Order: sequence, then C-alpha cells, then structure tokens
Amino acid sequence: MSDKDKKLNKGELIDIKSLIGDADGGGFSLDDILAEYGHPAPPPPKEEESEERFNTIDLSRLPRPAARTLSGPTGGKVVAFPGAAPSAAEAPDEPVSHEAPPEEDTSPPEEPAPVIPFPKEESVLTSFLRDLGQKADDYADHMFEEDEAIDKKEVRRLERLIPGTDREEVDDEPPPPQWRLPRLPEPVFPDTPPQELARKYGKGLKWMRVRVLLIFFLTLISLYQAAVPMLGLPWPPSLDQPQVQYWLCAGLLGTGMLLSADMLLTGIGRAFRLRFGMDTLSALACGFTMADAVELASAGEAAGRLPYTLVCLAGLFCLLHGAYHKRCGLRLSCRTAASSATPYRVTLDPRKWSDRDAYAKWSGTEEDFGSQIQADDGAQRVFRRVCPLLFLGDISFALMVSVGGEHPERLLWALSALFAATAAFGGTLAYGRAFHKSARRLTPIGAALAGWPGIAASRRGACVLLTDGDLFPPGYVELNGFKVMPEYPAERVVAYTATLIRNSGSGLGQLFHDQLRSMGGLLRRAGELTCHEGGGLSSTIRGDEVLVGSAAFMKLMKVRLPQGLNVKNAVFCAIDGKLAGIFALSYALPDTVFPALDALMLEKVEPVLATRDFNLIPAMLQQRFKLAADKMAFPSVERRRELSDPDQEHDGILTALLCREGLLPFAEAITTAKRLRWAARFGASLCCAGSLLGMLLAAYLTGLGAYTSLSPLNLLVYMLTWLLPVWFLSGWVHRF
Repeated sequence: MSDKDKKLNKGELIDIKSLIGDADGGGFSLDDILAEYGHPAPPPPKEEESEERFNTIDLSRLPRPAARTLSGPTGGKVVAFPGAAPSAAEAPDEPVSHEAPPEEDTSPPEEPAPVIPFPKEESVLTSFLRDLGQKADDYADHMFEEDEAIDKKEVRRLERLIPGTDREEVDDEPPPPQWRLPRLPEPVFPDTPPQELARKYGKGLKWMRVRVLLIFFLTLISLYQAAVPMLGLPWPPSLDQPQVQYWLCAGLLGTGMLLSADMLLTGIGRAFRLRFGMDTLSALACGFTMADAVELASAGEAAGRLPYTLVCLAGLFCLLHGAYHKRCGLRLSCRTAASSATPYRVTLDPRKWSDRDAYAKWSGTEEDFGSQIQADDGAQRVFRRVCPLLFLGDISFALMVSVGGEHPERLLWALSALFAATAAFGGTLAYGRAFHKSARRLTPIGAALAGWPGIAASRRGACVLLTDGDLFPPGYVELNGFKVMPEYPAERVVAYTATLIRNSGSGLGQLFHDQLRSMGGLLRRAGELTCHEGGGLSSTIRGDEVLVGSAAFMKLMKVRLPQGLNVKNAVFCAIDGKLAGIFALSYALPDTVFPALDALMLEKVEPVLATRDFNLIPAMLQQRFKLAADKMAFPSVERRRELSDPDQEHDGILTALLCREGLLPFAEAITTAKRLRWAARFGASLCCAGSLLGMLLAAYLTGLGAYTSLSPLNLLVYMLTWLLPVWFLSGWVHRF
C-alpha cells in the first residue's frame, strides 16, 4: 500500500494536487475524481489553454458525494443507491489518460455516467420546519455576540450604584366617551375672603343651638301625646278631649315651624329655583300636616286619629340639627384657611403620573376657597335629582287614593302622610354632621377642605406626589459637621456645594445656605446643572468641574474616597475629579409620617416620591426608617424634577388648604375628602331609598284607610330606622 493510501485510510488531509499528479504517477486522476462524484469526463481542452487548468478544481460546484469506498491506488469505487445503474467509473480499472484528443477526431463523445437522482420534492411542512430550524440555528450563533461585547463587571457595578426607578404606564388611547344627562349649571358664588365667611357663619350660631334644643323639647311633648292612648299613660282631664288634642298638635307644630322658619323658607325657595331638596319636602309636610290638624280641630266630631305632628317635629329637629353641624364645620374650615397668608394649595392634577390623577401640594394663596365653600354639598346634589320625582309621586298618589278612590275627605290626610313619610330625617345630617366631624379633625393639624367641588373630585385621586419637605420638614435634617480636604479652602467648598444644591431645588438648600452665611461666604454663579440618575449633581463653577452627591455617586464617577469611610448619610463634593469635602447629615423622620402613609395606602392612594434630595431613595427609606418603600413609586430623576417643579400648571379646582408643614395635614386632607365624599353619597342614597319606600307604603295604607297601621308613632319608628345608618355613617368619617 502506498503512502497516499495509508494517509487516506488514516483520515489525514492530502493535497488535491498530489491526488491528481501526472498520468504516469500512479495517483488519482481528474477523470477518476469526476467519475467518483458522478460526473462525465471533462471535454477536451483547447490548445491555447495551459496545463494549469487541469490542476485547478472548483470544489464548490461539485455536489455532495454519495457513500463510497476507496480501493486501490489507481481509482475509487462508488457505491450506487439501490436500483441505480452502476457508475462508469466502476468498469475500467485502468488510469485514464489526460492527453487531449486530436482535433480531426469526429467520433461521437462518450456517454456521460449516470447521475444519482435527487430526492423527491419536500412537502410544504417539511420545508417550513427546515427553514425554521435554520433560522433558530442562525439566531443561536449570534445571540451572545452583543452580550460578549458588554463588560459584565461594569454592568454589575452600575446596577449596584444606581438606584432602580419605576416606569409610568401611559395609555395613548383616549378615554371612552361618557354619556350623561345635561346638568344644570352650578351657581357661581363670590370669592369672599375666609375671614368674612367665618364671621358670617359664626353669627347666630348659639341661638341656632338653642332652637335645636327647643324643637327637641317640643318633639318629646308630641311623643308623650302620641304614646298616651297606646301605653295608658296619665293625661290631665282638661286635656283629655279630642278637640283639645287637635289644637295642641297644631300649636306644637306651629311653634316648631316658627323656630325653624329660616330652614323652611330656604326649602320653599329651592322649589322656585327648581332645586328641590329634603328641606323642601319637610316644609310641604309641615304645611299639609298643619292644615290637617286645623281641619280636625274645626270638625265637630272626633276622627279617631292624630295628625302627624310628631313626625314633622322630629323631622324639623333633624333638619335644624344637620344645618347646625354644617355651619359649625364651615366656620371651622374658614377660620383655619384664614390663619395663614401663604397657605399650601392641594389640587388633583389630571393624568399626572402613570396616566392617573395625582394630588399635588404647592405654595399659593387662598383664592377660590370662599367661592367653593359656599357651593351646594354632595347630598343636596343627589336630592336635586330625586326630590322632584318624590314630589310628583306624593301629589299623584294622594289624588289617586282620595279623589280617585272616591274618598275626597282623605286628601289632606293622604298628603300629610305621604310628605311626612317622604321627607327623610337624614337630609341635612348625611353631609352636615360628617363635614363637622371632619373639620374638627383637620383644624388642629392646620388643614381645611375647600367645599364639595374639591371633595367630589377625590373619586379620581389615585396618587399623591411627595416632595422633600413632606417627608422631612424643616428642622428634621441637621448638619452634624463637615470636613474639607487640606488643599481646598473651606469657604470655597461650602459655597460650591451650597450653590449646586440651591440650584437643584433640593430640600437641603436652606440648610447649606445657613451654613454658608455663618461662614461669611457667598453663593457662586454656576453653569448648566446636570442631575444624574446615580444620585448627584454636576456643574461648572469658574472653570472647575464640580460634583456633589452621595457616596455611591462618587464611586460611580470614580472619585476616590477615604479608606474605611463609615458615614451613613452624607453629601460629598469633588472638584476636578478629586474629593474636596464631606458633609455629614442627620435625618430624623417625624412620627406622624407612618400613620399618614398608612391612611393613604388604606384609601388606595399610591405615594409617588417626587424628591430632589439625592439621598432620599427607596433603599435608604426602607433600611433606615423601615418605610414601605416597595409600595411607593420612584420615577427617574428627570421625571421627579418635572413632578416637583414649582412652576408647573395645576388644576383649577381646589381640594384643601394647608397651613402647616409636613405630610400629616396633606395626607389627612386627602383621606378625609375621599371618605367624606363616599359617606355623603351613600348617606344621601339611603335617604332616597327610605323616602321612596315610605311613599309606596303610605300610598298603600292610605288607600286602604288603615289609620292604625299608619299612626304617627309607627311612622316615626319607620323614619328612625332609616335614620340610624345615616347617623352612624356620618360619625364614621373622621375615625381612621
């Protein structure tokens, strides 16, 4: 066996030229190779072509060979597929000459060797799977090219030094249109200063309280009168006469109407302006009951029943009591709003963060407070839609059961019974008592709600923007000391640091400015300020590149810090890449922050950290003060600056005025507004449901003439049953 055969059997690479060789060299010829790959012998070359042409083979044009076995030094054998004709290269065992035939030879060329047939055409599914596999292989070959180009060590360093931020989800699609019935335009009240409104609401407040007590006393007398025949209580003989009892009912009701004349006239005035309320129905109930009592007293014979004086007096007591509570709440709110010349305004700005409305606190004036505080409350706005329907229903049912039922003598009784059952006791208590309780809670902490327009908008409030001063008011961040490197003047380092912090709008600005003034220094004029995501600031001052930030920011900017530095919260200053000063800070979180945040989260209001102090990051708040920072949103540095920009536009509807610093009054005002809105709406809905059901029951019983079932005492029990949930609901608002 020759050396070439040995190398071939061992799998070693052999130069293709050595395989071709000369005709007499005993190697593989070109014809042998072509025959082995299933090709015919090459055509005879022309004379002008050099012999180098035969020594060059384009292997890319050769098809993939079939399975074969090589034997002998002079040729190879091709193993044919089953059913295929034998190759022409299998028959001759002699080397083929490479000499070109003479030009005059016109003999027909040799027949080409049979070619191995290609496989059958692939199906569509097979072709799709093959292409898909090829694409997957190509993607796998290149998927790690970008990852290999990134320095993983540098990426881990940036992830460790730069705090993570939250992305806001913005919905580009417009909200679906809401189809609502057209509303009557709300009256615009004059923007009276809060001081004048406080004096206005305070006038006659004591006399109003006395009137409430007097009406309550009249209600007790009427209750005793109604309970005498049922319980067998003693009654003076001179008064135990039907006509005397009727005139007594008329006298008690007339006195109660005189004591609450202002409320009744207000209710009648609402009817002329097409703004019906529960006070309107109460006034009509008192009028029809008075007419029924006079008719019974004028009749010669006893009717066997009493007018609904007891129910009307109880309704007047609740009506006047709720109005008293509302005036007290308005007086407290106006006094609180007038206690500061430059209060903080709380507004609900639309689509402020993550396509949701967010509460913002900003410095301003008391503008629009006086106008909004005089607007109708939420319960009254519900009654304006329902009470006209109740009014028409009472009139219709009274005519049906009396005139329509051929009992015209029952008309006054039916009217008094229907309107007494329809005028809910909680009409003014649903909002008035709840608002007074809320004002009493907010006044000591320096917060005042600005009427129903701002309270009604609290339904959309889902976020609240928290700034540096909300979490750490003035006095809760102190400078424990500072150290300046020997090669830098102390005044220069402090001035550079104070200038950058002042320009950034951070809550530390006043602290560093006071320190600079104590040293007799002045602020510098700095170039354009750059805020970095890593927790620092950079700018140019008099040709010096100044960096101010946290320790993590200095490491990020590759500023060398002292060995063994153990300062939890500090501000570092570097000039031209070298550390120039260290300022140690002490943060003390107010105790009121924890209940304030709990109250906000309980109402599903998400805190958004719009801070500018680079030390106030979620990791610091969670590790140092154990705050639930994972439930707070932390935007990027540029977004935080936008959300805390003092010159940004705000919504025109005022929610509350704050006269004190800190998060507690801010959070309490938001939480109280949301709870008050829900309590007023739900209480008003309960009143409307009780009135509707009472109207139906009264219409049914008056149609049957059931005087005993619809007695004043039974109707009073029914009305008090619907009052109890409203009473407890109005006392629940301020308990959180």
